[in-house]
Amino acid sequence: MRSISDTIARLAKMRSAHSVSNPVEDRLTDLGRFGSNRGELDAKLHMPNGLLPRSALVVVLHGCTQSAAAYDYASGWSRLADDYGFAVLFPQQRRANNANTCFNWFLPGDIGKDQGEAFSIRQMIETTIARYEIDRNRIFITGLSAGGAMTNVMLATNPDMFAGGAIIAGLPYGTASTIPEAFDRMRGQGLPPIDKLQSLLRSASDHKGEWPAISVWQGTSDTTVLPANALAIVDQWRGVHGVAVKADIGEMVDGHIRQTWAASDGREVIEFFSIKNMGHGTPLDTRTGYGRAAPYMLDVGISSTLHIARSWGLIASFEKRVEKNTERPSPDPWAGIPAAPNYGQPTSGIQKTIEDALRAAGLMK
Repeated sequence: MRSISDTIARLAKMRSAHSVSNPVEDRLTDLGRFGSNRGELDAKLHMPNGLLPRSALVVVLHGCTQSAAAYDYASGWSRLADDYGFAVLFPQQRRANNANTCFNWFLPGDIGKDQGEAFSIRQMIETTIARYEIDRNRIFITGLSAGGAMTNVMLATNPDMFAGGAIIAGLPYGTASTIPEAFDRMRGQGLPPIDKLQSLLRSASDHKGEWPAISVWQGTSDTTVLPANALAIVDQWRGVHGVAVKADIGEMVDGHIRQTWAASDGREVIEFFSIKNMGHGTPLDTRTGYGRAAPYMLDVGISSTLHIARSWGLIASFEKRVEKNTERPSPDPWAGIPAAPNYGQPTSGIQKTIEDALRAAGLMK
């Protein structure tokens, strides 16, 4: 009988062979050695020509079945960096760690500040800062799916390192520690109550200063990581930012609901984009010239790459296409989204690939 790792690897290879129709342009280079690398990750980098000292750095984490180059090619981050003069760092998972190239966002040995994959990501960031004279006050992080969940891990365990983060189809920090628990959370099942979510975040570090602002992106039709997770992330971060349950502002941006929560000094510290009818993936608007449609990279008329970069002050201001609407969107982040138990247990895409392999190996019912 084949091992579970071999089975998942073969299934992932078959999916990849049938889903990628265009070759990926690899614009990234290897960072090289970056410390002890306890998590045994790779580090890819894009440095625009003539990058000035004290430039910003964006850390980008790919999703399952993806590589750093594939995610960059489809998201447009390195091309945006060329146009606006900032550096981009791409941690990359190895198949030896996870046969489906998912970051191990739920394993206890990989999600502590000085442990495993989280420690390796911190080390590669520190190496990039030192080698390229990066501005420590302008370091940001984003990721999709497992990469989004690992983005939350990094924000939770190293909040002093980041000025902001963007979590796309990710999961709240510290809510799973085994594969079955990870799948339950992805389905929106077994998520802790708000006080527990907030306690998990606070206990991830001994941070006493200002917390990074976060942006949360979620498709309303995502059946791989259900929308309950995005709302749990918002709840998790409301505690450290001291904001209320209801959003301060609700508006339509590019046809989708954007809600924001502001701190007492008026700064927007949490934003939540609910992308109507979108499945599992990163939202793109290929008309902008940044990004290309691909598996889990979805052309839905709104560019998360541009909006995230703009919110971080990395690119020149562009006109926000806010639709005129006589009905103001509800400031309640749960509005229009059913409670988690109503979702059932749908499986699709990456989740089904992994679950089928686990069942075949007798590791999941």
